[in-house]
Amino acid sequence: MTNNILSRRSRAAQTLCHGALLALCCCFGLMVAGTVQAQPAKQAATTAPLIPRGGFLAQLAPPTSGRPQSLLLLSAFLSATDTQPLRSGLIWRVYDERAEADGSHKLVAQSTKPTPSLSLPDGTYIVHAALGLAGMTKRVTMEGQPMSARLVLNAGGLRIVGMLGNKPINPAKLSISIYVPEPGNSEAKLVLANAKSGAIIGLPEGAYHVVSTLLDTTGTGSLTQGGISNATNSVIHADLHVQAGKLTDATLRHRAAVITLKLVNAPGSEALANTTFTILTPGGDVIRELIGAFPSLVLAAGEYVAIARHDNKTYQTDFKVQSTRDHDVEVLAK
Repeated sequence: MTNNILSRRSRAAQTLCHGALLALCCCFGLMVAGTVQAQPAKQAATTAPLIPRGGFLAQLAPPTSGRPQSLLLLSAFLSATDTQPLRSGLIWRVYDERAEADGSHKLVAQSTKPTPSLSLPDGTYIVHAALGLAGMTKRVTMEGQPMSARLVLNAGGLRIVGMLGNKPINPAKLSISIYVPEPGNSEAKLVLANAKSGAIIGLPEGAYHVVSTLLDTTGTGSLTQGGISNATNSVIHADLHVQAGKLTDATLRHRAAVITLKLVNAPGSEALANTTFTILTPGGDVIRELIGAFPSLVLAAGEYVAIARHDNKTYQTDFKVQSTRDHDVEVLAK
């Protein structure tokens, strides 16, 4: 029931979003062209070096007085061939290289400026630059004179758009997860659990496995007790490769429809209340169970069996789902 159709489009970079993701759009000189086909991942994604242990939780150290200070000029690039540094979306953190007794490193400076100039005492530091899920570290030694550090993130952007038929799917109706695959395990490491459809995500260069699940937000009988949307059986898998300095566009096409279930005494008659419905695949796998006179649910295109239970009696019918063709399924109580 899963249908993978992916596409990437080549177009000039432009400001498509704000904040951390704006930097990717501003700095892409070229876009990935051609059609993306789902294929087995050939290698794991390149990951950024580890930041110092406890780094992101470290508190900013108090300024050091009485020690000579020099300027550290910082800049970051998406790829080694980029000539212009990133202009926004960066988070810079500078740690003292010396570890504390607990193994953590003091955070001595931080900035969200694209190319900050930081005044630091002489010593050795670990500089970390982050852009979305991409990051890089570099050791820098200050020796009484201005220094500059150029960090290459080796990162690109990934934009995922979900489609149902010819229409984009509301991002609120999709659950998108991004994994770093390993040989024999396409979902070896989860790196982002709630990617938003249409947003540009900064990622280190490498191979990724994307899982898009269509959520059921139709209402009656489709939500959990807490009002949370149920995941449907319309799930799309795709293997993608993110290139440094480029934007990868992926279109994931779901094939599904909204089905309303009714138990009736005769075709077209009023639905019987207090009915329990079970939806099965032809092989007997349970898809969903619902209660009500006419509950609705989203199903992937395919063939199903509907079983209705009412007043200690059981009835069933077979039905087919075609993508984007919402319709009622009546189960005759006889």
